[in-house]
Amino acid sequence: MASIKYDRPTNMRAPSGERPDVCAKTRLVEAVFGGRYSTEEQMKLSEIAAQFRLDEFSTLRVLQDFQTLGMASLSGTNSVIFYAPKPKEMQEAYEIRAALEEVGARAAARVLKGNVKMLRREIDAMRVTFREQDLSSFVEHDVAFHRHILQASENEVLVRVWDSLLVDLRIRAIIGAISEGFPDLADSHQPIADALENGNGRAAGLLLRNHVETILEFLKKSESDSGFHRAIRHDLEDAKHVQRAFFPQSKVVVPGLAYEAYYKPARYVSGDYYDLIQLQSNRWGIAVGDVSGKGVGAALLMASLQASLRAQAMHSHSDISTLISDVDRLVLAASPRHLYASLFYGEFDSATLQLRYVNAGHHAPLVLRWTGDRCETCNLDSTSTALGLLENSRFEANTIQLKKNDLFVAYTDGITESENSDRAQWGRERLGKVLEACQDSTPAQVVNRILGEVLAFSANQPQRDDMTLLVIRVRGGSRI
Repeated sequence: MASIKYDRPTNMRAPSGERPDVCAKTRLVEAVFGGRYSTEEQMKLSEIAAQFRLDEFSTLRVLQDFQTLGMASLSGTNSVIFYAPKPKEMQEAYEIRAALEEVGARAAARVLKGNVKMLRREIDAMRVTFREQDLSSFVEHDVAFHRHILQASENEVLVRVWDSLLVDLRIRAIIGAISEGFPDLADSHQPIADALENGNGRAAGLLLRNHVETILEFLKKSESDSGFHRAIRHDLEDAKHVQRAFFPQSKVVVPGLAYEAYYKPARYVSGDYYDLIQLQSNRWGIAVGDVSGKGVGAALLMASLQASLRAQAMHSHSDISTLISDVDRLVLAASPRHLYASLFYGEFDSATLQLRYVNAGHHAPLVLRWTGDRCETCNLDSTSTALGLLENSRFEANTIQLKKNDLFVAYTDGITESENSDRAQWGRERLGKVLEACQDSTPAQVVNRILGEVLAFSANQPQRDDMTLLVIRVRGGSRI
């Protein structure tokens, strides 16, 4: 925290031997910078402390910092009036910080040459906290890294100016936004430490300046695009609701089957797709697809794929190989060269329990069958390229005879490629082992079990890809 001295109010005292809750402190800072409190709104300190579960002394210290920034005006120790943040002042503070850290690093190189163990410890801690998305703790280690370099410069003027900029507070205010667009934030400290360990002050200074100015550029871009981004977010929220309409809107009844589906985009909209399509003569279309890429472009191609497949499937046809070839031509004509889609499409006959399918470059769905305690797994492997990838592709159809109590599971790679903190993937092998233990489980129970295992494995890592899961249990033939 900044070293500016404050007179402690006589009616307050800091909890003995305890630091303020850094997470609550960060939430308070983000709330103020994020505009939670209206301009010139007066609030009681006791109410703010209760909202963020901070003691009143810690709350007052944070608000005194905001007063220094011109964003708050304290009335004694009982209330505060908030003012709007000033982006220009924030940017100017980072410009000053960039310059003085460059000077500080040049001077610190002599002291830190061969002696950067403390800096490396802070970098390691930043990596851990960043992976865990513990941004409050990340700030603590980030501030400690930079301040240690300035202290090693043995220039008290630089340290005092740096402290007066309230760097701790400013980093807390922007860390969430920066982490979205600056995924290598922790690793970007490494070359600075390397240069200092080698005693190369000039290189370390330039690296530090570049580090701070990179953050400054994110700040400037965020401010200049803020109105635009708000409009985009509004449009994406609408797009998310529109895209939901492409999926089955209610739990349709499929004779002979019980099923459960799960879908979660990595962003607002996604390129994942699943569908259940009622056809003629007791048949049902089952589709699971995945468009390359993420976001709006993938979502648009997914919509084209869904419309094309439904239009073709609901017309009378004798061969699904020809059907998928027709869909492929439509997708190829509608998509840019860099986008394509994997697709599993099957037609289930509810009277005979026969599934005829084409797998066009998609992860192989699994069919599990139990005989007593023995489980047999059949993979419905891909036999052709993805849609929209090559001209004149050929699509081979296969048939599998399903039996009562068989379990069919189709998914997209967001499930099996979920990563833990070591970047290891959950994988198809773990999926198979989970499913083997689901002999008597309902489709909903299977979905919950898979998601629970994926969540435990990924240990709260951010979702990197769209996730779709379709689980079907065969209940028996029907002649209706």
